[in-house]
Amino acid sequence: MRRFIIALSALAMLTACNNCQPRNIFDQEWHTAYGTAPFSDITTPQYLPAFEMGINEQKRNIAHIIYNSEAPTFENTILAMENSSPLLDKVEGVFFNLAESDSTPEMQAIEEEVLPKLTDASNEIMMNEDLFARVKAVYENMDGLTREQQMVTKKIYQAFERNGVGLSAEDKQRFAEISTRLSTLSQKFGQNLLAENNAFKEATGITVSEYYDFMATCPDRAKREEVFKAYSSRGNNGGEHDNNAIVLEILKLRAQMAQLLGYPSFAAYQLSDKMAGNPETVDNFLQPIMDACMRSAKAQKKEMEAMAGHKIEAWDWMYYAEQLRAKKYALDENLTKPYFQADSVLKGVFTAAEKIYGIKIEEAPEVEVYNENAAAYKLTDADGSLIGIFYKDYYVRPTKRGGAWMNNFREQSTGVRPIIVNVCNFPAPGEDPTAAQPSLLTIDNVTTAFHEFGHALHGFLSQCNYKTVSGTNVARDFVEMFSQFNENFAFVPEIMADYANNCYTGEPIPAELVDKIRKSLTFNQGFAAGETCAASILDMKWHELSADELAAFKGPDDIRAFEDKVCAEMGLIDEIIPRYRTSYFNHIFNSGYSAGYYSYLWSEVLAVDAWEKFKEDGIFNKATADSFRKTFLERGGSEEPMVLYKQFRGAEPDPSALMRARGLE
Repeated sequence: MRRFIIALSALAMLTACNNCQPRNIFDQEWHTAYGTAPFSDITTPQYLPAFEMGINEQKRNIAHIIYNSEAPTFENTILAMENSSPLLDKVEGVFFNLAESDSTPEMQAIEEEVLPKLTDASNEIMMNEDLFARVKAVYENMDGLTREQQMVTKKIYQAFERNGVGLSAEDKQRFAEISTRLSTLSQKFGQNLLAENNAFKEATGITVSEYYDFMATCPDRAKREEVFKAYSSRGNNGGEHDNNAIVLEILKLRAQMAQLLGYPSFAAYQLSDKMAGNPETVDNFLQPIMDACMRSAKAQKKEMEAMAGHKIEAWDWMYYAEQLRAKKYALDENLTKPYFQADSVLKGVFTAAEKIYGIKIEEAPEVEVYNENAAAYKLTDADGSLIGIFYKDYYVRPTKRGGAWMNNFREQSTGVRPIIVNVCNFPAPGEDPTAAQPSLLTIDNVTTAFHEFGHALHGFLSQCNYKTVSGTNVARDFVEMFSQFNENFAFVPEIMADYANNCYTGEPIPAELVDKIRKSLTFNQGFAAGETCAASILDMKWHELSADELAAFKGPDDIRAFEDKVCAEMGLIDEIIPRYRTSYFNHIFNSGYSAGYYSYLWSEVLAVDAWEKFKEDGIFNKATADSFRKTFLERGGSEEPMVLYKQFRGAEPDPSALMRARGLE
């Protein structure tokens, strides 16, 4: 106790000294519209001191919980933990969003320095046995709590268990060392991949986000082969940005971590608190999908080879698939793109949300943005109350990591409305080599815009009391349901009528073109679903390996041999590769989807089954939409996922719904 009091006194003296200096922007109240970040006042040197102040503040608040003489309650233990880091939440919300969308060398250096500190601080909390004793006391006496409070308590209790609180002192130290090292390795993997993506653009003249569109439209077979090989070897080229050594160390450390906690593999550890529950369930879910995909792909391959007059290679698939689609559906994406200008698509995204959920979305010029190509919007409910603030950041730039994502600057809780961003890598206006023109999107880009705003709606419409379970804070294999569900609105004729106008002539998209798009959506699903399923299986097989099995892996040759073996065993044909190969699989090595990439397909079953309910009742049926909003979007993780699903649908999801939606029956 005496050491604790001395430590608090030292922290107080440090705070007093800090008060002699100009206050850090993060340690001030932000007098901005809606409490959004004053980006122009934030300088790079402010981040590290803000992180340090935030960590120290959290330590003080956690100490007050541990040494509270009152009996543990939800309020003085669980809720106090949730509210223990206001400053840290504030700086993390800004820094990590900007570190992904504007990953400059300066931001990377800060990230490299701060991640181990954050991991160490988290380990110190989650391995504290005295703190866990208080949490456990609340967990074991939850009868008087609301269901949401029970779910918050359960989640925090499980977090302690999953972070090694029950380990011996020696094993705790090893667990902490692994956690810290993993945070550094994941960050390095992401930085390497960003560098490789930029090198890919320098070598080929196209960005990673333009790859699929390029491969579908480039008539030069030799050029397609060159681009394919460059794309599929990212992170596997030797040199300073090679990811192979990082991948192996990550996999080995994860397996060791799982072993410390008593699990046979990292996959078993990861899935123990997910809907699927265990690796066997996921494996049995994925293989039938793969089998159906390959049956479809083999049949399509024969058609394409007849059209091409030669054997189809991996770099030919997308090109001849596009030719075959044009032949079958008379659909050319060069004809559809003028109707999908980026700003118009955003209007469509907003229109769908307004029509379905009765909300209002308008520009918010009073909200400062962090990049000149970003924009801010205000969402309000039917009664005029604030729902939240939305940033869209759609266009590619060299410092932005690849892909598309939704994230929170601020999460929802009682009295706090969320601030959310959607980040994509769409072509920037004026970058088309043929003419200066607006950003024109592919059909896949349009789907992505609706997908990411589905995540945003999950965060915005949350009506939870506690941020631990609000919005998208749900099981990983549940969270993608809402983004994939929202994709369905992209090509609904009534929605397209409001946004799909030709950017050159202003003419609305012809009904026959809409019909062609809708009919073509199930085309090439052997490839599309197959490459996703293949990546999901590859992810699972890597993480199903034990620590002893992984010890035999030494380098790039072993990685490629294992990847080839897994692809052969799953039945993947040579002309298709996994959507993400190991050396550039950012989802599982830097984005929290380890042993979890399957969740896209798992959640898709829920999404398409829910969509069938909408189609049965009428897509714009208010009662159905209200039920979807109140049952799912407002409740976040405040109840078990399947309980919520049954409340909405009246039954468990139909697994065959995915096959029907993909046209793979």
